[in-house]
Amino acid sequence: MDRRTFLSLCIKGGVSAAVLTSTQLSAMQSLLNQQQYHDYKALVCVFLLGGNDSMNMLLPMSGEEKANYLASRQQLAIVDPISLSPVSALPDTGLNPALAPLHELFNTGDLAFVGGVGTLSAPTTLDDYINKRSHIPSHLFSHNDQQARWMHGKEKQSINTGWGARMLELLEDQPHFASNISLAGTNPWQIGSKTSAFAMSRTGQANISAFSGTNTRAVQLEQSVMRQLAASQKRMAKVYGDGLTQGIANSQAMNASLENVAPLPDFGSGRLSQQLQTVARVIASQSQQGAGRQIFYVTMGGFDTHDEQVTKHPELLAELATSFSEFNKAMVSLGVSDQVTSFTMSDFGRTLSSNGDGTDHGWAGNQIVMGGAVKGRDIYGALLPQRLGSEFDVKGGRLIPQVSTDQYSATLAKWFGLSGGELNELFPSLSRFDQQTLNFMT
Repeated sequence: MDRRTFLSLCIKGGVSAAVLTSTQLSAMQSLLNQQQYHDYKALVCVFLLGGNDSMNMLLPMSGEEKANYLASRQQLAIVDPISLSPVSALPDTGLNPALAPLHELFNTGDLAFVGGVGTLSAPTTLDDYINKRSHIPSHLFSHNDQQARWMHGKEKQSINTGWGARMLELLEDQPHFASNISLAGTNPWQIGSKTSAFAMSRTGQANISAFSGTNTRAVQLEQSVMRQLAASQKRMAKVYGDGLTQGIANSQAMNASLENVAPLPDFGSGRLSQQLQTVARVIASQSQQGAGRQIFYVTMGGFDTHDEQVTKHPELLAELATSFSEFNKAMVSLGVSDQVTSFTMSDFGRTLSSNGDGTDHGWAGNQIVMGGAVKGRDIYGALLPQRLGSEFDVKGGRLIPQVSTDQYSATLAKWFGLSGGELNELFPSLSRFDQQTLNFMT
């Protein structure tokens, strides 16, 4: 029996784990994962909660396209965008000035945009939508349902798992606890049958809240609870106790590994910057954890801009762009830029038309991907015409996606290490599309 098989049996219980401590189990799992991969890769999901008006990130610069844009967006229009020079997409494309920090990343090839992305179960035309001749996703324009569709990678079922967690489970017999990390609490993307997110605060603490601190009361509480669980003869209590013991050990291991991280380039004090700074610190300590693949989940809220969009949205985009720029500098300084890919997801795009003070729930939108493995300085997918009443407009400027969330996500999963067959297992609707992945990753 080779060492990998032996360790795998230990983790699965083929060799009795009762005599092993949580620390020993973690060490064995680290060794198993180190043997499994010859490289390291990480995906960082930045979820823009509320539905980002991402059509107002990429803008037409001149001609009829700009005239249509100005007419549809009215007081929400950006009149002076920064010129982009895409390699192959429409050359006359501008960037919202609020995203100025991304301009340099785009020009140096570390960042790309993917246009016209949204929840689709099959290619869909306006005629298909009107006559209900296609697999139209359920509960369009609903925050919860569309967030779930993005994160599950399939239509909602009675028991749901997320494509991030399922991806790890396809790659690993037993995912390492540090393979699946959330800086923003529980979320569908990271829930699997064998793995769930290891939660950390945005400032980097990994503690079980009831036992946090070193005061006498916290220590006594921990000792008392653990004694009662250990003495119990009830199976549920034992399972809970084992899980709690492992959770405490994981938290201690994570906190210890972060103590040795060298200073990183400066990050701002905003919520997203703090989350991404912690992600950078965890990545910097990856060699101590032994997780060959890692997924991270961070969030930024405030994008449900039904009102005051003229003021709110530029501020949100500026914070997003600054945080991305900071994180990219950190990845370059660590020498892992080619191994870490960051990407955005959001509930949906928003309406082209104004409601008088903002926009309402839409469908298709544009997304950002960043990292050394991204084929940057380009726009992929489809830049949809920002014209009311077009062949993509189902009503009020809600545009039909031309790229499905599954195609977008499958491209990232393929780079992460999944095979073609595994991609179809991960995203059941993918087989309905002629082009199953896009070309924005190396």
